[in-house]
Amino acid sequence: MAMWDKIKDQAKTFQQSQGARGAGGSGQGLHGPLGGGRSGSSSGSSGGSKAQVIGMFKAQLASAKNELKSGAYRDASMAMCALVAAADGRVEPSERQRVEELIVSNEVLQNFPADQLRQRFNQHVDRLLANFEQGRAEALQVIAKAAKKPAEARAVVQTGMVVAGADGTFEQSEQYAIREACTALGIPPTEFGV
Repeated sequence: MAMWDKIKDQAKTFQQSQGARGAGGSGQGLHGPLGGGRSGSSSGSSGGSKAQVIGMFKAQLASAKNELKSGAYRDASMAMCALVAAADGRVEPSERQRVEELIVSNEVLQNFPADQLRQRFNQHVDRLLANFEQGRAEALQVIAKAAKKPAEARAVVQTGMVVAGADGTFEQSEQYAIREACTALGIPPTEFGV
């Protein structure tokens, strides 16, 4: 619980700093995605802060949607999703399908054709399952390519956080994957509370 509170504070601070940089007209995007409601209902009373955090990351992503159209962001976020999905060293077919659905229904990732996203995500998952260390190294190389643009780099991590938190739990192995991605992107993991 405490960790989610910490992440929530980080996310708020991040949101304020984004706002301070003169987000201008993009502010109205912040209300929409928060009303998702779907994930919150099943997670019980303690899920409140988790659902809020995920909602906040979704909102931040949505407000940057128009900037997130590059191949580097697309490829890095698919590598990030695969790392999170395979963080514990295995990916059940049902989990793979669930993450795929999250990816293709994500507002920001709808900037890209769904089959491109699925193909890249599954390619990374297959490599991770075939040889975890090698697959991980390859995924982190792809993630690192998004480091040139700070907004994209943060969006890659936010995408990973949304996927990791979607099932209502945030495993140690998933936190570790997020931390590794932060390192590859040159972002302090503390910014995301991990």
